[in-house]
Amino acid sequence: MMVIDGNFEQILQEGKLYRDVNALIVAHLRDNNLNQAASAVASATMTPLNVEAPPNRLLDLVSKGLAVEKGEPIKGVSASTLFDSGSAIPAAYGAIPVPQTAAIDFSASLDVKGASKTFSEHETRHVSEHKNIARCARFSPDGRYVATGSADTSIKLFEVFAQCKIDLYLIMCTDHAIPHLYDINTFKCYLSAVYEDVAGTAAINQVRYSSNGGMYVTASKDGAVRLWDGVSAKCVRPLIGAHGTEATSASFTKDHRFILSCGKDSTVKLWEVGTGRLMKQYVGAIHTQLRCQAVFSFTEEFILSIDEPRNEIVVWDALTAAEVTRLRSNHIGPPRWIEHSPVEAAFVSCGTDRSIRFWKEVL
Repeated sequence: MMVIDGNFEQILQEGKLYRDVNALIVAHLRDNNLNQAASAVASATMTPLNVEAPPNRLLDLVSKGLAVEKGEPIKGVSASTLFDSGSAIPAAYGAIPVPQTAAIDFSASLDVKGASKTFSEHETRHVSEHKNIARCARFSPDGRYVATGSADTSIKLFEVFAQCKIDLYLIMCTDHAIPHLYDINTFKCYLSAVYEDVAGTAAINQVRYSSNGGMYVTASKDGAVRLWDGVSAKCVRPLIGAHGTEATSASFTKDHRFILSCGKDSTVKLWEVGTGRLMKQYVGAIHTQLRCQAVFSFTEEFILSIDEPRNEIVVWDALTAAEVTRLRSNHIGPPRWIEHSPVEAAFVSCGTDRSIRFWKEVL
């Protein structure tokens, strides 16, 4: 009878552990549409590219491990703990912290109907105004600052909390059909050397990164929503005709499995990244003139957009697509931009009346 040496048995156990870890990494990259990275890891580790693993298994294991390391209880630990301090984001794109709230699985609720939630009451106040139309606003990733832009060519920065973390890179949309990436320190512009016909020729209205920096999405004047590889800057999935006339906004869910888009066809739509399939449609808000936005609340339980004729902010249940409530905008004329805080129940609206309003949940 053969006796297995203790060291040899340990080597076998470690080898199995390495194989299991490699399999989880490959499955995680593949399931999150990072196919080039998945293929590279699979080839380097001799792991089958079609290896099976439960959804988000890697995130779950790592989040539990981090909880144990910090002495926290494992039960109820969110997989988003993995992204604490932005450690999962490539350094080339700067460390952007991801909000510590669990993502909603929209694929598991296709047949859910009716309003199932209530949107809390918000109070609003006028915080400032520009010398011309206030066109856009954006919270910093940590929710501590909000920046607004205006047709008067000025940018205003407002403090929400005490500190701010500045990113090193900035991705911008212009009248050019390809997004531009700028190094803030050197002002150098990075533009893809590969110009594909799939990108079209229409100007871009909005561009947004996924939470892990691996992809970004654009909304264009030709009505298309396009998904781009964050490393190669190639268009990997064009959703041509996503909005009949003009796509005005597009952004990822926190787990970067879905894209929320808005257009001048008065629709708000939710798309599956992996297949390009239309998952849900949110109707009832008319927006045909301004480049209005559709945004998630910070928990992704609600979706907010603008009804131009009624000068109201419309709120839907994200899962059921049912209208939950409407808020009078308090702007003179409909707001043209809305931006939700990534960390709390608060948002900013910008109007053609040059004003900026801050909205916060009434506790």
